[in-house]
Amino acid sequence: MISVNHLKKDFKIPIQKQGKFAAVRGLISSEYTVKHAVDDISFSIHEGEIVGFIGKNGAGKSTTIKMLSGILQPTSGDITVNGIRPFDQRMENAKQIGVVFGQKTQLWWDVPLIESYRLLREIYQIDNTVYQKNLDRYVPMLGLEEVLHKPVRQMSLGQRVKSDICAALLHSPKILFLDEPTIGVDVVSKKYLHDFIAEINRERDTTVLLTTHDMGDIEKLCSRVIVIDSGHLMYDGDLESMVARFGAFRSLMVEFEKPVEDFQIADAKLTRSEGTRKWFSFHRSEATPMKLLHVIDDRFPIHDIEIIEPDIEDIVRNLYESK
Repeated sequence: MISVNHLKKDFKIPIQKQGKFAAVRGLISSEYTVKHAVDDISFSIHEGEIVGFIGKNGAGKSTTIKMLSGILQPTSGDITVNGIRPFDQRMENAKQIGVVFGQKTQLWWDVPLIESYRLLREIYQIDNTVYQKNLDRYVPMLGLEEVLHKPVRQMSLGQRVKSDICAALLHSPKILFLDEPTIGVDVVSKKYLHDFIAEINRERDTTVLLTTHDMGDIEKLCSRVIVIDSGHLMYDGDLESMVARFGAFRSLMVEFEKPVEDFQIADAKLTRSEGTRKWFSFHRSEATPMKLLHVIDDRFPIHDIEIIEPDIEDIVRNLYESK
C-alpha cells in the first residue's frame, strides 16, 4: 500500500550575515546551511494497518507525511502510495488519501460545517449517493449532529478536529494520514476519535498512518510503531516487542495493613515509600509479581497490590537513550 525507499528531504537555510550592508551582501552572495529533515529512511505499510509514526519535535514526522501526501517533493529516494508517486501525480494521489493536520483545518471558518462538506463534495467530485451515505454514517459516529449547521469558528477544538476527520473521509479514501490529530483535544473527544478510527479501519480496511505525541493514541490504536529521530529511522516493529525490549522494568506497588520499615528483596529494588505503601522495580526477565509477593507476604501482611506497566513515553525515552 505504502512503500518508502531511501527517502531524503533537505532544506536550505540561509545564513544571516552580520555587519554593515548585510542585507545587500545577502542579495549578491547567498550562503546556506543544509538541514537534513528526513535522512535515508525506508519502510512499507500494508493495506489495513494502523501504524504509529512517532518521534521528538523536529524528528521529521510531518515532513514525511507531507511527502507522502504530495505536498513536498523529496530531495531523493522513492515513494509510492497505492502505486502512485505522490508529488508527480498529485491529483490522482489526492483522490485516494485523506489528510488531517491537527493544527490546521480544511474547513471554511465562517460558513456552516455542512457547507464546507458540500464544497468538498464538488472539489472531489463525489457521487451524491456515496457522499450522503458517508455523511449519514460519520456524523452520528462522531457526534456532529449539533454542529452540522454551525460556523466552524464557533466550534470547540474537539468538535473541529472531529469535523476535519469526517471531511477527510467523505470521498472514501483508502489511506488516512493523521498528523497530531488529538493535540489539545479533551478526553471525551479523544475517546470518540479512537473509537471512530478503529471502527473505520475494521469496517473499510482503511490504512492509517498516525503521528502523535500522545502515547495514549498509540496504545489504543496501533499494534506497530515506526520511530524516527533527526530524520533517521530508529525502530520499526510491533508495539509489544518495543515494550519488551525497551520497557523491561515493571513496578509492583504493595500496600501493607500497617506501616513497615523500608526493606529490600532479591531481584527487585525499593524505589518509593509512602505511608503504608511501597513501590518495587523489577526486570520482567528476572522476576514475576507472584514471586515477589510470595517473598513479601512471608514477612508482612499485605492489604492490596498494583502491578504498574512502563509508560510508553518512558519506553520511547529508553529507546532514544540506547542509540
